[in-house]
Amino acid sequence: MRATLRWAHSDLRTHRGEALFLVLATAGVVASLLLATALFGYATNPWQRVFTQGRGAHVWLHTAPTADTAKLAALDGVEAVAGPFPSASATLASRGSRAAVELRGVSEQPSVGRPLLTAGHWLDATVPDGVVLESGLARALLAQPGDTLTEAGTARRLTVVGVADSAEPRYRPGEQRGLVWALPSAVPAPDARVIGMRLTDPEGTDYAVQRAVTVLGAGAIGEVSTWTQARAEAQGDYRLLGQVLGLFGLGALIAACLAVHGAIGTRIRGHLRDISVLKAIGFTPGQVVRVFLLQHLAYALLGAVAAAALTEALGERVPGRLGDAVGVWQGLPGHAMALFAVPVGVVLFIGATTGLAAWRAGRVPPVPVPRPAGPAGGRLAGAGAWGLRALGVRVAGLRVSPALVLGWHTAATRRGRSLGTVARLALPLLLIVVALSAWTTIDRAHGSPERIGLPAALTVRADAGLTDARARALLERDPQVAAAYPGVEVAALVPGQTATIALRGLGTHADPYPYALAEGRAARGPDEAVAGQGLLDLLDVRVGDWVRMTVGDQPQVLHLVGRSIEPENAGRVVSTSLDTLRENDPALRPTLYQLRLVPGADPHEVADRLARSGGGRLDLHTVPNPADGLSALRGVVVGVIAVLALIGLIELLTAIGGTVREGERDLLALKAIGLSPRQITAITVTAMGGTTLVAVLVALALGLPLAHWIIDAQGRSSGIGAGIAQGPSPALVVLLAGSAVLGATALAAVPAARAARRRLADTLSAAA
Repeated sequence: MRATLRWAHSDLRTHRGEALFLVLATAGVVASLLLATALFGYATNPWQRVFTQGRGAHVWLHTAPTADTAKLAALDGVEAVAGPFPSASATLASRGSRAAVELRGVSEQPSVGRPLLTAGHWLDATVPDGVVLESGLARALLAQPGDTLTEAGTARRLTVVGVADSAEPRYRPGEQRGLVWALPSAVPAPDARVIGMRLTDPEGTDYAVQRAVTVLGAGAIGEVSTWTQARAEAQGDYRLLGQVLGLFGLGALIAACLAVHGAIGTRIRGHLRDISVLKAIGFTPGQVVRVFLLQHLAYALLGAVAAAALTEALGERVPGRLGDAVGVWQGLPGHAMALFAVPVGVVLFIGATTGLAAWRAGRVPPVPVPRPAGPAGGRLAGAGAWGLRALGVRVAGLRVSPALVLGWHTAATRRGRSLGTVARLALPLLLIVVALSAWTTIDRAHGSPERIGLPAALTVRADAGLTDARARALLERDPQVAAAYPGVEVAALVPGQTATIALRGLGTHADPYPYALAEGRAARGPDEAVAGQGLLDLLDVRVGDWVRMTVGDQPQVLHLVGRSIEPENAGRVVSTSLDTLRENDPALRPTLYQLRLVPGADPHEVADRLARSGGGRLDLHTVPNPADGLSALRGVVVGVIAVLALIGLIELLTAIGGTVREGERDLLALKAIGLSPRQITAITVTAMGGTTLVAVLVALALGLPLAHWIIDAQGRSSGIGAGIAQGPSPALVVLLAGSAVLGATALAAVPAARAARRRLADTLSAAA
């Protein structure tokens, strides 16, 4: 053991640079995985982020105005309380949209259950009628700071001063009232009081509710909501985002493991001569394995601890989304476990990888076996080198630099190691291509919603007293309304199915609705329709089949001639024209209008104008875009790419170090045939550039089809259907490939130049 430690200490003094690189590589891998974990938690659980940052209450109680809520603060397990706040029910209207709300009187931002402002400012006594809207309610009302809301049944007007996120149950039309914070003076006649309880043990929520009911009395409590209910409701919309980022996280983990494996294997291969010396002086294979295992475990432990400590202490100070993600992640459940498990897992993997590589190295004979000098080994000597140099002068009648030919020769003759390097470099690049494809798909959904089945920006419902002709004339009078499509949407029952589907009739034969088709053709003839992927899966039918459904007591038989991209109702939608439905019911009149706006028009401004011109007879709503739920992914993609780039950089530095070290044995031959240090440097640079170029081509060849398959598979599983995937633009692909190749050549230039200018004695020592 003493001899083992002495040799390890001597090796550390001799190869300080290699030891430092392994420590930094381990630290980089651990930091990358910790940042990936933080990004995953940050993006896939926005509700938890709001709950943590706002110190959300685990229980919200709506009690009678006379209830003695002061007793709740003294209950065991209650850490803090918010309120009680006066509360009143109301109906607010804005730009033709109406919503049932809860007006909650709050003078200052509470320390528990604090709303997180996303726009505007908090309540101010100088604006007595000012209100702050919960973000979901603000979207439903098309409201933003500065807008004015009217209270139904009164002449009262409220001014929106801010919009905030909340961890309480969100607004759902007809099910859950929207939350509006106002000054207590703006709630003159409260019908209830609201109090929130933050618990020391969130798992004891049910018991805390029982205790509160016992203390206040069952008759004093009107409504109870818990954090688990709000979380389950909010997380349902982010399942797709979690799956996408989970895939990135798994890929980053595999890429990191491969990078570490490559770094350790390269270093141990560089010590084969030292291993032969150790065995010649009496070291057993077991001692050889132990010396390398102890060395690399020590380096790994040092790097892992340093990375965990730096990420914990300085991670939230990183500018941009990464810093925000780390700051939020540190307050999420499971943070301590991840901070411990990731470094330990990396250290254990490094130990296993080192043990395998060291076991193979322990089988090296005490006397090194001479390697063949021919092309099979990738070495240059004698006439073979002169032949390659001559080949480099003229290839196919063209004069080519000898460095380029020898660089490609260096990469090609070490096929096993070059293929391993290509695979390890291609994996993070492949994941970057998938991430860029996801970014491009979301951007297309936001910028061109008509391509994902959302050609209309506004949905309008007219009062019964407004005829179809007058309603269409009123809507099309606006200069920014390109078209107004009349339509109806009813629930239909398919025989043999207990679930209902949506039967939609939009547009007319003369002015058809522009559905986004992924298969087949548009419905133009009688009884023709298009359907979403969800409906095709539900009925187990295909394009070209006939389907029968029942609307009330009226049967409807339609011929499916196409598959449309349907983001609504999980794709369980069959769509035809209004004229086709009128063939079955001539008295059918439109109940809604879908408005397609001119390019560049603001839906909120158009809705505001139409609400004024309609005189309260139009109910307007913006058409929700499913890409809005994935908006967090666009910011996180940057962080994911940064993590993957760091992993790729580690592998690239490992490959450069191994190539430079093995190229030292050829320096004598290269100098003997007359190559200058600059040309020798160009050989290594060409070899790394060529290897990286092959890795980029492999990543593009595999990554683009994989990205389309993943995105379309998610579309099919959600009912939207395949056909929404979009690859990155050619300019972005060229930028990615150029950055990777130029970065590899730039990183290889410095160590290759230093090796090419080594003294003759050092070259002889390396070649021995």
